[in-house]
Amino acid sequence: MKRKLVMATLSLSLAFSTYTVSAETLSSIKEKKEQNRSEQNQTKSELKENQNQQDYMVKQIEDLESSIDKTLSQIGNKKESIKETKASIEKLKEEIQVLEKRIKERDELLKERVSSMYESGGAVNYLDVLLGAKDFGDFLDRVFALNVIAEQDKAILEEHKQDKAAVEEKKGKVESELTSLNKDLKELEGLNQKLTAQKKQKNALLAQLEKEEEHLHDHIMKLDEKNDLLSAQEAAIKAEIARAKKEEEERKKREAAARAAAEAAAAKAKAEAAARAKSSSNSGSSRPVSPPPAPTPAPAPVYRDFIFPSQGIITSNFGYRSSGMHYGMDIAKGGSTVPIVAAASGTVSKAYYSSSYGNVVYITHYINGQLYTTIYAHMRSTPAVRSGQSVSQGTFLGYQGNTGASRGQHLHFELHKGPWNDSKSNAVDPRPYIQ
Repeated sequence: MKRKLVMATLSLSLAFSTYTVSAETLSSIKEKKEQNRSEQNQTKSELKENQNQQDYMVKQIEDLESSIDKTLSQIGNKKESIKETKASIEKLKEEIQVLEKRIKERDELLKERVSSMYESGGAVNYLDVLLGAKDFGDFLDRVFALNVIAEQDKAILEEHKQDKAAVEEKKGKVESELTSLNKDLKELEGLNQKLTAQKKQKNALLAQLEKEEEHLHDHIMKLDEKNDLLSAQEAAIKAEIARAKKEEEERKKREAAARAAAEAAAAKAKAEAAARAKSSSNSGSSRPVSPPPAPTPAPAPVYRDFIFPSQGIITSNFGYRSSGMHYGMDIAKGGSTVPIVAAASGTVSKAYYSSSYGNVVYITHYINGQLYTTIYAHMRSTPAVRSGQSVSQGTFLGYQGNTGASRGQHLHFELHKGPWNDSKSNAVDPRPYIQ
């Protein structure tokens, strides 16, 4: 009766301990989820603000694109204007060449005329022409011819004068066109610089938008992943505690059955010994009857809470290293099929692909009233177990690999005394638990 009372007290104590651990653990997970949800809402608010800024920047980009189009149009017009100016300059140069050729020819003619006049004594030559007339009709012809020559000389001189003026005017126009051309070229250079600056500004705005949006979406995605992991862990803890309680009840039943069988065997042996003693007494024998030897108890099985999760050597221990805190231990061995097994019985809280851990499995354990979480990272391929699955110690999970943020084939193994959290405050050195 006393033993039954002690067993009942122990069972009640274990149940109360289980409830307390479960309640505290689930409460901390819920609190962490609320913190993540609050951070998520804050990030979503920042994302909305970013999207408002994006709308404003998009408007700026549209204005810039409109300005760029306008600048490109101005550049096109300016290039066309420069082309026309160059063509006009070439035409003026050709006209100047024609005029200069005519002027040169007239210069030669006038030089000959002046030279002839100088040799003949100037105007006397005209008088000789008139006095040398044969008759009055010839005189009139000669007067008319001299008038014609004088008019031609006058016309030649006038044309010569006009051509020279035209040359000066066209040369001035060429100079003006060249000045205008240089101005246009300078403006074109300025427009091209403006265009380059506008494109650079546009690209900078686009890069800024993409970077901010990528960062915010990435942050939200990580928070979503953490919340999913916490939710899965919350469900796994409930399932694991239920599994552990059931396993404990079954163990107690087995132990009770074994005790009952042992008690029955002892009672039977005692009855048989008493019967033999009575038979011996009735026969008058004085020789004492020795009782049969008690049955040898079965050896208790050797059982460890955690076993080594994979074959190989430890290449990196738990603790600080050059890249920062290392929250687990790395186990490595060559070969494409180095198995990874569950270090203890438990419930798979999450089995998926993570950008950092690669193919990874999280297992929740409830051992002797203590909650543990083990993590198996960088597995070669998709895990062999699924979320929510109950596993026994030694269950195959996958093979050592190099997925995620990894630098060579190995198993990254973590042990958390309590639930997993993103700050990894519950992480402990696994070696004392598995060696």
